[in-house]
Amino acid sequence: MPPYSRATTRSLLLVAGLIALLWLAGTPSGVLGKADAVGYAICHRIEARSFHVHDRPLPLCARCTGIYLGVMAGLAVFAGSGRLRAGRLPPVRVLAVLVPLGATYAIDGLNSYLTLFEFYSPPYEPRNSLRLVTGLAFGLAMIALALPVFNATVWRMPGRGATIRSLRELAALLAILGLIAAGVMVRVPALLLFFGLVSAAGVVVMFVLVGGVLFVTLARRENAAERWRDLAAPALAGLAFAFAVIGLIDAVRYALTGTWDGFNLWG
Repeated sequence: MPPYSRATTRSLLLVAGLIALLWLAGTPSGVLGKADAVGYAICHRIEARSFHVHDRPLPLCARCTGIYLGVMAGLAVFAGSGRLRAGRLPPVRVLAVLVPLGATYAIDGLNSYLTLFEFYSPPYEPRNSLRLVTGLAFGLAMIALALPVFNATVWRMPGRGATIRSLRELAALLAILGLIAAGVMVRVPALLLFFGLVSAAGVVVMFVLVGGVLFVTLARRENAAERWRDLAAPALAGLAFAFAVIGLIDAVRYALTGTWDGFNLWG
């Protein structure tokens, strides 16, 4: 199957560019303002549940910061090890550890949510450090599973290997996540800003992956890419999808709340 035509790629570039420009024009100014607007689309951004640089909360809450740092850390490791085209899920022995670790996100999240109600007595006190750590584990699990699905959809010959091949590799990845968690917890302002921007970029990356899969599926061009440049059209479609969805949610939330700040229902 031939690659996408130049006309298709140029049209997608135009559409993606227009949507991105509209989003940029309608969101708060500055790099951090744009990152806030990305977080605004998917995160409650409650200040008490976020890390702060001086008096400014990061673009995402502690848990969402962890999730998308986990996504980006996983992608960076997969890229460095030549596995960005990995087309297989991790083996069962890895999933048996990775999935329960990711599930701690739901357990800690439920405990944290229920503390909003006076009738609930939590078995342990929710903390931003726990939100961060469980988010990191969930983000790693998410990208380790999502990337093979993307690759198996778009590539004619996806990589034969898995994103994470052994428990030893999983342990190494978890050690990297531990270093990231420590880097966040020392709360050095410049480092926190870096992590905040990377986590916001992770949100866009995940939307691009979803949008790219939707595009090739609807266009009936599954398993068509042979070279990296063949991903230009799916990537542009994914980018258009990302900023369209983020922008739509931003617009609806702003219309309902009248502020770019996080929810303050519970202080």
